[in-house]
Amino acid sequence: MGLPHTPMNPANPNTPGTPYGTLPSASPLPQRKPISLPRLNEMRDRDEKITMLTAYDATFAAVADSAGVECLLIGDSLGMVCQGLASTVGVTLETMCYHVESVTRGLRRVQGTAWVIGDLPFGSYHESKEQAIRSASALMHAGAHMVKLEGGGWTTETVQFLVDRGIPVCAHLGLTPQTVHALGGYRVQGRSEAEAHRMKTEALALQHAGASMVVLEMVPAALSSELTAQLTHCHTIGIGSGNGTAGQVLVMHDMLGIGLGKTPKFVRNFMEGQPSVKSAMAAYVAAVKNSSFPDNALHAW
Repeated sequence: MGLPHTPMNPANPNTPGTPYGTLPSASPLPQRKPISLPRLNEMRDRDEKITMLTAYDATFAAVADSAGVECLLIGDSLGMVCQGLASTVGVTLETMCYHVESVTRGLRRVQGTAWVIGDLPFGSYHESKEQAIRSASALMHAGAHMVKLEGGGWTTETVQFLVDRGIPVCAHLGLTPQTVHALGGYRVQGRSEAEAHRMKTEALALQHAGASMVVLEMVPAALSSELTAQLTHCHTIGIGSGNGTAGQVLVMHDMLGIGLGKTPKFVRNFMEGQPSVKSAMAAYVAAVKNSSFPDNALHAW
C-alpha cells in the first residue's frame, strides 16, 4: 500500500504543504515595521489616516495585514457575524480570548505587523476596576496589544486604572452596541446640543485618563471633526462618523459585502470590481488614506 499523497506548498514546490493550506509555513520578512503606539502617533502627526478592520480568525487577519491594514480589531461584533447572535451582548470573555488567539497566531505565521485590539465584552469590566484588569489581562495574555471598552463617564476611572498598569486602552463613544437597548436602538448619537456637550466632556476625560484611541460610532460628521481637533493625543477612529477623524474602521464582513443583514448607510462594498479579498482590503486602505472614503454626502450624518 502506497504512502498517502502529501500536497506541496505552491510558494516553494520543494516544501510539503498542508491539506488545507490557507497560510504558508513561512513567509518573507515583513514589508513594514511593527505598528506601535509611537508609529500611530507619527501617522497622526503627518496627517496620514489610520486604517482598521475587524478580524476574527488567522487567515483573514493575515490577509488584512498583507493588504496594509494597520490595526486589527477583534470586535465583539463576532457575536453577530460569526455566532449569529442578535446583538453583541451575549459574547463572553472566553470567546473573545479564543478569537484574539486565532488572529495573533495567523499574524505570527506570516510575520504580520498589525496592531491588535481586543474588545472587552459586555459584563467583563462593569463590576469593578479589579474585574476590568482581570479581563484585560486575559485578552493581553491571548495576544492583544490594546483593549477596547465602551462608554464614557463611569468608564474614565477604569481607563486610568488600566493605563496606569501598562495596558493601552481604546475607548468607544457614540453608538455603543453593548448598551443599544438603553440608547433606544441603532441611531445616531450626539445630534442635540446636550448630547454633543456630554460627548465632548466624556471624550476629553477619556483622553486625560490615558486612552490612546477612541472609536466614534454614528456620530455627526461635524461633531466628529470637532472632537478630532480637540483630542490631540487620542486618535479618533470613525465608523459612520464622517471623514474628519484620524482613522476609519469597518466590520470586515460589511466591507466585503457579505453581511447577513441590512447594509448600514456608512458601509461601502469594497469587493465590487476587485478580483480578491486582499485587493478589496487594499482598496479600502487606499480609499481611507486618500480620504475618498467615507464620503460625507453618502456615508455620514
